[in-house]
Amino acid sequence: MGQSPSIPANSPELTRHHSRSFSFTTRLTSSTRKKQTPMIHPPSSPTHDPLTEPEYNLPDPTSDIPDECLAHIFQSLSSGDRKRCSLVCKRWLRVEGQSRFRLSLNSNSEISTHLSSLFSRFDSVTKLALRCDRRSISISDDDLVLISLHCRNLTRLKLRGCRELTDLGITAFAKNCKSLKKLSCGSCVFGAKGLNAVLQHCVLLEEISIKRLRGINNDGDSEAVSEPIGPGIAAKSLKSICLKELYNGQLFGPLIVGSKNLRTLKLIRCLGEWDRVLELMVSNNDNNGLVEIHLERIQVTDFGLSAMSNCASLEILHLVKTPECTNLGIVSMAERCKLLRKVHIDGWRTNKIGDEGLSALGRNCANLQELVLIGINPTTLSIEVIASNCRNLERLALCSSETIGDVEMSCIASKCIALKKFCIKSCPISDNGLETLAWGCPKLVKIKVKKCRDVTRDVVEWLRERRESLIVNLDVDEIEAVDASASEAGGGNEDIVDFQAAEIEGGTSIQPPIRSNGRGSLFRAKLSFLFGRNIAACALRRWSSNGNQ
Repeated sequence: MGQSPSIPANSPELTRHHSRSFSFTTRLTSSTRKKQTPMIHPPSSPTHDPLTEPEYNLPDPTSDIPDECLAHIFQSLSSGDRKRCSLVCKRWLRVEGQSRFRLSLNSNSEISTHLSSLFSRFDSVTKLALRCDRRSISISDDDLVLISLHCRNLTRLKLRGCRELTDLGITAFAKNCKSLKKLSCGSCVFGAKGLNAVLQHCVLLEEISIKRLRGINNDGDSEAVSEPIGPGIAAKSLKSICLKELYNGQLFGPLIVGSKNLRTLKLIRCLGEWDRVLELMVSNNDNNGLVEIHLERIQVTDFGLSAMSNCASLEILHLVKTPECTNLGIVSMAERCKLLRKVHIDGWRTNKIGDEGLSALGRNCANLQELVLIGINPTTLSIEVIASNCRNLERLALCSSETIGDVEMSCIASKCIALKKFCIKSCPISDNGLETLAWGCPKLVKIKVKKCRDVTRDVVEWLRERRESLIVNLDVDEIEAVDASASEAGGGNEDIVDFQAAEIEGGTSIQPPIRSNGRGSLFRAKLSFLFGRNIAACALRRWSSNGNQ
């Protein structure tokens, strides 16, 4: 009497009751854990009740997922998330290690004792980067050989600051990793023998990038005979060569000339005369398939450009700060390289390239999609030819020009019907010139204006009212801040620091100040550095990645 009816132990009602009770208890415990000090545990019951105690030994929910599928999931995660996943269990640790194909290591000497176990776990690595700080001692030849024995399927290797590696280590590596397709090394000290070993044994090599390789500089000994580099067996498969900041860069001449299938050539800040090398490269390759060439701060003349004009399949041309190149060389290339679609020219304010060369580009290169002109003074004569004939021009950058004014802006607005991205820096345009873009360039989506002192903030708001979808970036506030600081220092009319709108591939080119005036000049220089970022380099790099290739 007064007792509730008995309920079977396996009754659904009892199950729901215990489930709700346990859930409530869990929430209560988690919410009051911080307040209860010390925690008092209830006495343990003599019998185990599976209905009131949670099950902690649950099966692995991923046990039914094949290793291949689990590896595919890991590959979609970031590097940090992959590291955390590898700590979950032994299976995840194994699968994560076997599915990691890209690895970047701080390659100082302290890592030597861990290399064997490290590459035993990551035994499927195909892309490896080894970087060492200049103040540290890098891994040695023996360490590199050990890595090559574990990673025989390596296809890409990047070396940065590994100054303890010599020709012997590179040679042994090349013999063990014959599947290498891409080699990039910078600030290393091995020389021509190591590179020739790579070119001789890595028959699948497609890309090679060399920057500040000290081993080929003869350590300042002018009487020493340098060993030429290449061509080697790899010259048959080589498609891209990039040489940067090399004292004896012309030692790579045999490699450049002997690479029959070369498609990309970049020569950046390498000493020596390059006209002869370019001539031999083109003359030895009857069916030259060169598509892209970068010539930056090297000694090349119109003769070299004329030789390069025989590359009829050329699509991308970067000509940056080569003061001996004139309109004659540009005309020669424009008349023969009619497939050009990206052209970057930095005239370095030498006034040797102007309307004549640019008009030739406009008349002959109808496929032009991207044009960057820095330190060049074109007028409406060439701007109108380019705008009228290059109907596919989508990206245009004009920097540090003394002749681009409101009249030229009006021509661009009325003629460039395909223009999507427009960047202008340090040009004498005003609000009136920028306003013309409100009625022209129907496909225009973004404008960047920098250091154009006659352009005000009002025109930005005006443009946004006329074309709501148009993105306009203007640094007028930054200019005013610099000018204000200059006037306070008593030198408002001084040239502060002249930033060329420089290398699209490189960094910012800095010209020294014309005059210095103590603390005020130093303060203005610092401000100019902060605000004088390379607008053309940042903007065009993003535009190129989003545009049609």
